[in-house]
Amino acid sequence: MSSDQTTVIAAHSPRSLREAWVALAGLSAVFLFEMLDNSILNVALPTIGRELHASTTALQWVTGAYAVVFGGLMLAFGAIADRFGRRRIMLIGLVLLGVASLATAFVSNVEQLIAVRVAMGVAAAMTTPGSLALSFRLFEGDGLRVRATTLISTVGLVGLAVGPTAGGFVLAIAPWQVLLLVNVPVAVLAIIGVRLGIASDVPAELHRDPIDIAGALLGTATIVLALVAPTLFVNEGMESWAPWATTAAALVGAILFFLRERSARYPLLDPKLVAHPLVSSGLAFKAAAGLATAGLGYLVTLQLQLDWGWTPALAAIGMLPQVVVLVAGGALIGPFVRRVGLGRAAWMSAASVVAGLAVYAVLGRFGYVAVAVALVLVAAGMRVVGVVAGVNVLRGLPKNRTTIGAALIDTASEVTTGAGIAVTGTILAVLFTGPIATPNWSGHQTAEFHQAVTVAGLTLTAFAAALVAYGIIRTRTQTDPPADTGGSDEASLARVGVGDDRSVGEQ
Repeated sequence: MSSDQTTVIAAHSPRSLREAWVALAGLSAVFLFEMLDNSILNVALPTIGRELHASTTALQWVTGAYAVVFGGLMLAFGAIADRFGRRRIMLIGLVLLGVASLATAFVSNVEQLIAVRVAMGVAAAMTTPGSLALSFRLFEGDGLRVRATTLISTVGLVGLAVGPTAGGFVLAIAPWQVLLLVNVPVAVLAIIGVRLGIASDVPAELHRDPIDIAGALLGTATIVLALVAPTLFVNEGMESWAPWATTAAALVGAILFFLRERSARYPLLDPKLVAHPLVSSGLAFKAAAGLATAGLGYLVTLQLQLDWGWTPALAAIGMLPQVVVLVAGGALIGPFVRRVGLGRAAWMSAASVVAGLAVYAVLGRFGYVAVAVALVLVAAGMRVVGVVAGVNVLRGLPKNRTTIGAALIDTASEVTTGAGIAVTGTILAVLFTGPIATPNWSGHQTAEFHQAVTVAGLTLTAFAAALVAYGIIRTRTQTDPPADTGGSDEASLARVGVGDDRSVGEQ
């Protein structure tokens, strides 16, 4: 892009969050849908099962179909958006979301509901990466980018926190379909905000390379297999051939995808871009956080209800330290990043997540205080890394690859979350004898569970720590800020501590 074009775009960029409130309201609504959807749906699964006469497997696919389609298509739609317009793809996806959510009112069997969830997964793949990409490109300075991303994520996390409780109250007075119909006004709000608050894409920030269809098919197949494998390990067990075959197919697909992208003239995802220090380190930190968070959430839920015998309501109260930090922690992100810089903030927050998991693995069996400390450490780290690692990844990419970069961030989180649950579930299946949901465990079973928690927790800690170490090593190879840092907004950069040699040079 020429310097004249850059000057014109910067002149029209909002100089504060207040100036961009319409756009931010729309983008926040997009992220609210992503966070609210599955959390509020899980509350209704027992009711759905009874009213639609659905089997346990069918109920799993009500949520699983959405996750698999969402995770599998993000890279493909990210590439499409970078070619044909991020705003355009976002608006098409939001229309699909509204229509699919409205179709819930006419569902009469579980197969129809699964079809609706598939359509909503497609819509999420079209919209969710765009919320980060569009908020990043809305501003020219990293200070405003961090603050905007923090605002958007805070709205989503509030939805995640209040979703289950609100869903329970709604079910007491209304049909379960209402819980999915709530996505309709959310989609309408998002359409209005994006349509009125965000200008059409600048042609110079898009590209017209031919779509790598073979790469898109290989990438989608690999991610879908990687997301299905953890479920198979948990449901079928290690003795079954299905999860191992699926995992092997995912590995083969990943190798073929990498070879394809290395040799393609116009790759879907250029390996050279992924190798950029800011990109590779940011993805490593996000992957570490996803791995640790998924494992901790799974283990703590089992411990509170099955090991300690807490009721679901009491267990929900026990998770409050995590909820409070996730929701209220947004106010601390700015000061923290301002003090240590984007580079340090990314690896320190990822390390906090890993430390929280380690605390739980070693001390969690001895009482709730250790569990609460672990939840706080993980939530605090996840709150920061979710913002700064994502911003760093996009800073390391060209303007015309922003959306696929955002899709890569979300894909890394989705895949590692599934991997964390798979590793935890597999270790529990190996070390715990008998059905884990059996009430009144024997002393031997309790000891087995404690051993499984320690082994699973330390295993995930080791993997996550390795990812953090890799990310730190990659950040140390970044000696200069990338060209697209929004340097024209010096005041904004100064507000988050990325306008001086100390913070930028260390990235």
